[in-house]
Amino acid sequence: MIDVKDIWFSYGKNEVLKGISFQSVENSVISILGPNGTGKTTFLKCVCGVHRPSSGEILVDGTDISKLGGRELAKKIAFVPQSAPTSRMSVFDSILIGRKPYIEWGATKKDIDKVTEIIDALGMSDIALKYTDEISGGEFQKAQIARAIVQEPSVLILDEPTNNLDISNQHRTMHMIMDIVRERGMCTIMTMHDINLAVHYSDKLMFIKDGRIIAYGGTEVVTEELIREVYGIESDIIYHKGVPLVVPKYSTKYEHAEHHHHDHDHAHEHDIHDHLVVGKDDEWEREGDPFE
Repeated sequence: MIDVKDIWFSYGKNEVLKGISFQSVENSVISILGPNGTGKTTFLKCVCGVHRPSSGEILVDGTDISKLGGRELAKKIAFVPQSAPTSRMSVFDSILIGRKPYIEWGATKKDIDKVTEIIDALGMSDIALKYTDEISGGEFQKAQIARAIVQEPSVLILDEPTNNLDISNQHRTMHMIMDIVRERGMCTIMTMHDINLAVHYSDKLMFIKDGRIIAYGGTEVVTEELIREVYGIESDIIYHKGVPLVVPKYSTKYEHAEHHHHDHDHAHEHDIHDHLVVGKDDEWEREGDPFE
């Protein structure tokens, strides 16, 4: 469905993408991971036609997207940015904008029905007539994704879809994306920061560093060596129900700082108190979100 061939891109003399290549089929979710500033969002913008690569090809359903006009491109690819402004526009009308590639003189019954269908499917009927600046961040993110879905694209592009969402809405949003992909057979490419969230909801994981793909595949690519190479940190990989979880190792610098603090203030209780602090922090490391 999407075939990316040797993509290179530069901002002036700053080379950002360096020979990115991969293929993916319909009904799949790809998460792109890596440090900030490594080219993840730039890559998404190349895929959806916002940026034109200096060399290479991006084919969707066998068509080179550089040869498509705006309307035809919007029928192939939908892009949901990391953030978008709200307005005094109803949620319904905001989603209806996604039908723009198909609208000639005005919205038809088919367009209205498509919007109504997705609003019902995503459980948004109670906010459909509210203004987008009146709803919560999670509801607004859902409206943005709904607008992209009614474009009926082959490829759905999401830039950090769980950004600024609490843990409950993160999982609700990811479940929603997975249900939509499975039902409508789209290929979805999204950037993520949270590795442990990505491994639960992705068919493929792509790790990028310095504009190059370091690893691409299923959860089997997630190793301690890979985390060290991409993020420069030591970690343990713990498997839960067959799914790898990345747990950063306890910082020895932090441990020494804690020891010094307790030596100074509580010399008599040092051994007992230090043991409790390390145990507590160790538990926090495992329950927390290491890459949020």
